Amino acid sequence: MCRAALEKNSKTGDQQAASEVRVRSAHQNPHTAEMIIPELDKDTVRMKDPQRVEELIRALQTGGDTKLQVISDFDMTLSRFGFNGKRCPTCYNIVDNSNIISEDCRKKLKDLFNFYYPLEIDPHRTIEEKYPLMVEWWSKAHTLLCEQRIEKQKLAQIVKEAQAKLRDGFENFFGTLYQNEIPLFIFSAGIGDVLEEIIRQAGVYHPNIKVVSNYMDFDDQGILTSFKGKLIHTYNKNNSVLVDAEYFQQMSHRSNILLLGDTLGDLTMAEGVTKLDNIIRIGYLNDKVEELMEQFLQSYDIVLVRDETLDVANGILNRITAKN
Repeated sequence: MCRAALEKNSKTGDQQAASEVRVRSAHQNPHTAEMIIPELDKDTVRMKDPQRVEELIRALQTGGDTKLQVISDFDMTLSRFGFNGKRCPTCYNIVDNSNIISEDCRKKLKDLFNFYYPLEIDPHRTIEEKYPLMVEWWSKAHTLLCEQRIEKQKLAQIVKEAQAKLRDGFENFFGTLYQNEIPLFIFSAGIGDVLEEIIRQAGVYHPNIKVVSNYMDFDDQGILTSFKGKLIHTYNKNNSVLVDAEYFQQMSHRSNILLLGDTLGDLTMAEGVTKLDNIIRIGYLNDKVEELMEQFLQSYDIVLVRDETLDVANGILNRITAKN
């Protein structure tokens, strides 16, 4: 999820939109869903084809934990969208709103947001049209941040002060994956250094985690000078930016995928997978519910509307890892 999501104020009409889509799909049989995993009967769950979801869960269960890998976005997917009525920070927001950048820089970053964010969400523009605009946005923002001479040693403190929050149930999610040796591939358009610090401070940064994101590059004095590697933004989260091409080759025996995202751009995160048998796509619809509901239902197998938990993912993982 890009940093823009935090700064956009929720529209008052969103509450009405949420109530309008509260009714499940006409094709959903909640009793069948409850028989698979009870979490699918939550009020936040929407599914275009519940029967297909049931089949996929059973296929993942048959494959077991040794055939499974999890691929997930971070901002507003593993991290919370809101808490106590307030928006939670993304990785970029944690830096943008901290005291390690100047007021002038903060204003310029806000101006970039005001210009590029409407283009990012413009329903009349194709992804191909948006792609170069996102490159411009991220590149300009990175240049501004590098001018601030940010000190690496201060990142841990600004993360702590920002009070970034992972979704409810994150301990079970990360713990189940680690205990069952299921790899977690986090594909983020945020800042990798900040992302890692968030999960480290939460006590869940385990060895089974692989992160691909925008990483800061510091000089010998620990001062930010640039960002490493290929720029990752909302619409290029695919194998074109994977530096470690061997990762998915090493995971070729793990041909069942559980994918979690919160934008349509997250749907390409599994493109680098060398062998794919089954994939369940879970999409967090955090905002603009009415505008995006149909697209999400067409794209994700399970859509979670304003759900601040990892309950559904945990329910699926529990089913897969249950030892009879």
